[in-house]
Order: sequence, then structure tokens, then C-alpha cells
Amino acid sequence: MTRYERLFYQALRIRLVEERIAARYPSDKIQSPVHLSIGQEAVAVGACEPLRVTDPVFGSYRGHAFYLAKGGDLRAMLAELYGKRTGCGQGKAGSMHLAAPEVGFMGSSAVVASTIPHAVGMALAARRRRTDQVVTAAFGDGATEEGVYHESINFAALHRLPVLFLCENNGLAVHSRITSRQAYPIATHAATYGIPVTTCAAGYDFVHVGDVVGRAVDEVRRRGSPWFVEVQTHRYREHVGTGEDYDVGYRSRAEGDRWKANDPLVQDTELVARFAPLIEREIDEAEAFADASPWPGPEDLLTDVA
Repeated sequence: MTRYERLFYQALRIRLVEERIAARYPSDKIQSPVHLSIGQEAVAVGACEPLRVTDPVFGSYRGHAFYLAKGGDLRAMLAELYGKRTGCGQGKAGSMHLAAPEVGFMGSSAVVASTIPHAVGMALAARRRRTDQVVTAAFGDGATEEGVYHESINFAALHRLPVLFLCENNGLAVHSRITSRQAYPIATHAATYGIPVTTCAAGYDFVHVGDVVGRAVDEVRRRGSPWFVEVQTHRYREHVGTGEDYDVGYRSRAEGDRWKANDPLVQDTELVARFAPLIEREIDEAEAFADASPWPGPEDLLTDVA
């Protein structure tokens, strides 16, 4: 495969997995709310491409794409969404708290911005252990309004920690547009902490995202100090749930159509036709695994509780 084909396959896999989740959601097989990344797959795929297995990533509640892009097991992910014991959180975590530490996806959280200080703390540990790890904190534009975001970026800048701050800017916090919430441009504000900032407007292009993030990762690893990347993107589905919500009135379908006009997963129908059957078979097998897996029992209630 060419690089484009490889990244296309990964992005299409995420999209088809989430479209299957959307199709199954009305059946009540899925035991938790879901925040889909449909439309935003290129950010996770491009951002994870230059990372090593040993480079930790911390995500947000919209974490399916990063879990899969970092190498998380699909069967364990679907089993988790089904609430089964074989899930990556033994059926206790659900969609918003996925983790696959064996491949460096350290976890996600339903609380906005709450994993950003975890990433900074792990970067501090990497500095003290003298590893060459790059730690990524992936978050949405709404997280930049939280106090802990500012505390974390300040601490990372002050102590020159090897952390990549990666902002997925889809311009929305639930139904609130960024212009009604923020008096600051995200990238400009981040730069006031004295760290380098890169922006990527073409968040639909996984190759371009990979190039932009790849350069930042190389610099974080070389310099041992933080970098900030903001990627513009667009989610095609509602904030939480599986439907489209263009009829609600806070955004227009024309916005989505403009992104889809540049989205390789929409436009490159030849590659979709080539790759989709193989991916669909994998999803079928993962669903069968989740269906056949046992439920947690009362004996599991207090396990893995610190």
C-alpha cells in the first residue's frame, strides 16, 4: 500500500466501525452514550501515524477514533460498548472511558479537559526517567475554556516537558459555536505561553495532518519541550448520539457538505469499494465476539477499584 492508501484504510475503518455503532444503537445492545468521530477520523489517523507504540496518547470522551488509530483492539472496544466482561474496561467503562495502554492509548474521560493534566504528568515522568517518549494530549476546542487546560499548558511550558497538545477544533461545544464562547483565537492564545504553535486547516486530509503532526512530534522528541497543534475539523453527527442534527438550527447542512466535498472517505469511491468488504468482515467478527461474550457478574463489581 502507498501511504495514502494505508491512512485511507485506517480512516475508513474508523468510519465504518462508527457507522455500525450508529446502526446498532437503537437496538439497545450498546450500553452507554456514544460520541461519534464521524467526519473527524483524519485527525486521529494523521496524528497517530508518527507516534511510536511507546508514545502515550490521552483522549477525550470522543475517543473511538484515537483508540483505533493508536492500535486498540476492535473486539475489546465493541465488547466494552456492549457492556461485556471481555471489553477493554471489563464492561465498566463504556464508550467515554476507553483505554488500551498496551498500545499507548492511556485513556479517555467524560469530564472535559480532565486527561490533559494526566498527559502533562506522564510527560514529567518521561523527563525524569530520561526516555524519549512524546506524550499527546488530544482534546476539543471546548477544553481550552477549562482552567486545568491553562494550568497544564503553563506547567508544561515552564518545565519544558515533552508533550504535544493536540486540539481538534470542530468549532462546537454541544450546540454552542466557538464564536459565542471564546474571545481568543486558540492558536494565538496558546502561543502566549511561549511554546511553538502549528495550525492545520485541512482536517479532512489525513496525509496533511500526518505531515503537520509529524513535524511537531519530531521537534518535541528532539527538543524535549512542548508543542501545540490545532487542527480544524467537522463532525457530521450530533454531539452525543447517532443522528444528524442540522435541523436544530445551530449549524447548516451546507457546512457539512463543504467538508464532504473534500473528504477522501466520501470522494474516493474506488478505494471505499476496494477496502470496505474486508473492513466490514472484521466488524462482523468483532460484533459476534461482543455478542457471545459474557456479562460481568456480581463478583466483578469491586474488582479493579483503587
